[in-house]
Amino acid sequence: MTMELISMAADVASAAPSGITGSLTMGLGGAGAAIGVGLVGSKAVEAVGRNPGAFGNILTLGIIAMALAEGLGIIAYLGGL
Repeated sequence: MTMELISMAADVASAAPSGITGSLTMGLGGAGAAIGVGLVGSKAVEAVGRNPGAFGNILTLGIIAMALAEGLGIIAYLGGL
């Protein structure tokens, strides 16, 4: 099975390296945005757990940070087209 995967990867790599770049850019941008949103969400939950009284401020800052992370993912998507 491992040899089949290696041969499939070699076939894809030799096919058209110029056609892969756009998809790679979009994939990495989407993965980066997902990681960023996950980190912001986890830290926001941690902060609310430490200080429940600051829920409103933490929610506002968390939404802004998530929007910025998603915006970078959208820019990467549009740049890959």
